[in-house]
Amino acid sequence: MTANGLGHEKGQTKILLVGEYSMVCAGLAQLINQEPDLSVCGQAENSRETFDAVATLKPDLVIATISLKGSIGIDVIKEIKLWYDGLPVLVLSVDKESLYAERVLRAGARGYILGMEAPDKLILAIRRVMKGEVYVSEQLSERMLQKYIYSGRNKPDEPCADNLTDRELTVLQLLAQGYKRQEIAARLNLSAKTVDTHHAHMQKKLGLKNSTELRKYAVQWIMSREGDAQPRTVSV
Repeated sequence: MTANGLGHEKGQTKILLVGEYSMVCAGLAQLINQEPDLSVCGQAENSRETFDAVATLKPDLVIATISLKGSIGIDVIKEIKLWYDGLPVLVLSVDKESLYAERVLRAGARGYILGMEAPDKLILAIRRVMKGEVYVSEQLSERMLQKYIYSGRNKPDEPCADNLTDRELTVLQLLAQGYKRQEIAARLNLSAKTVDTHHAHMQKKLGLKNSTELRKYAVQWIMSREGDAQPRTVSV
């Protein structure tokens, strides 16, 4: 955990930055500190540091940068919601994906913005969230609305990733990127046996026969959701 050495003026909104990407956090801090009523009070790189920082620094807002390559994700948001219900969380997605927008909002986040957004959009999101509103990037809100409109048009027996848990969805996307069970276990801090259990549950929910079909489904699924996704070479 690192704390901002600068003092905070009375009336400023104190913001804690959470994420494993030091350059991203440094850029966010520089942008935020330019606003007279906003101030970055500290940074945290993992879940333990996050809760230590929240308890010590008492921020008014948490901005969490998330990516499948890191350990900061939906579980951390749920924990913040559980222990600090009045503390708003704004999620900034480092990747160019929108797969978790709905899930992080259900987990308790008050906003979701893509890292590719213009800087003024982030400031707008901060101000909206601090007013008690929910902020979602415009392109994501349109996509979510379209999904809601067409949600009932799938065939009843058609496999649907929406039925997966948050952790299973994460495993599915890592499979789509070509990661093997040992790599997934390491990235998610799980045992290989637990990953195998997630595989079995996903196969059952999706009506698939084996791990080969699951991996093929994962690649097809992510390509259908994200046109700019670039999965790694798939090896079974």
